[in-house]
Amino acid sequence: MSGLSWLEAIVIGGLQGVAELFPVSSLGHSVLLPAVIGGSWAQDLDVSAPESPYLAFIVGLHVATALALIIYFWRDWVRIIRGLITSITRREVRTPDQRLAWLLVLATIPVGLAGLALEHTFRTYLAKPIPTAVFLVLNGVLLLAGEQLRRRADARDAARGTSVMPAVGATATGAGRRATTAPQTAGEISDRRLATLPVGRAVLIGAAQIAALAPGISRSGSTMVTGLVKGLSHEDAARFSFLLATPVILAAGVLKLGDLAGPLGAGIRPQILVGSLMSGIGAYLSVRFLTAYFETRSLRPFGIYCIVAGALCLAWFTLR
Repeated sequence: MSGLSWLEAIVIGGLQGVAELFPVSSLGHSVLLPAVIGGSWAQDLDVSAPESPYLAFIVGLHVATALALIIYFWRDWVRIIRGLITSITRREVRTPDQRLAWLLVLATIPVGLAGLALEHTFRTYLAKPIPTAVFLVLNGVLLLAGEQLRRRADARDAARGTSVMPAVGATATGAGRRATTAPQTAGEISDRRLATLPVGRAVLIGAAQIAALAPGISRSGSTMVTGLVKGLSHEDAARFSFLLATPVILAAGVLKLGDLAGPLGAGIRPQILVGSLMSGIGAYLSVRFLTAYFETRSLRPFGIYCIVAGALCLAWFTLR
């Protein structure tokens, strides 16, 4: 790769910030868009190249996206981290915040281990236009299938007169201890519900992020679909997905800061800074929009988009 233009940095930076949280695969779009444009874009933005400076650029985008999530959820993260600290110091898991903190920790472990072991292999062998287009179509199919399965479950629950998730105020631990303070915000109310998740179910939802190692499969989409199938509402599935994504995206960026500071980042650090700024802004606006969107709406539009976009890209790359 000869360099990274300002236009490439701005476009891909903004695209990364938006697509990372929308259930449409940021990595997939970062592979497909340059390949569709072709020319210097395809050369400069080749994510599959093992020593490409594009990797240093992506590090900056990941860190910026994670920081945007932390800024948006900062009050929640203060509460959750406080819960983790008090749980450790007091050797207890009594409150919803303490339990949710441990659920997030445990649910992050599978994708962390898989990422360390498989990220390089998946990126270098699968981050090509045709495989990525196929995975994007598959991502759309999974989104639509998840919605259909959830609708059937809702219909069955309605017929039986049962609810999927425990009511707010349900016990947060197996010992039956109840929280003594009432939640004050919509986020706290959602977190009370999430804190009642069985450990195995929470870990399974977190492990669904492993699928996103394949370019074209969305991290948020895979976790949301798994959450919906396992009984979460759209609102709670989206919130749990965003909370899970924050440490994973931040760790992915921090672990590779050496690429940014080393030779791969030489000559393109100003573009990385601008691209990261665009990524952070895009991520903040996206999470703000999606948090409200999933209070009342579904994954269907994103599933349809992924199938159409993936099929068009597949046709473009195979027929041209």
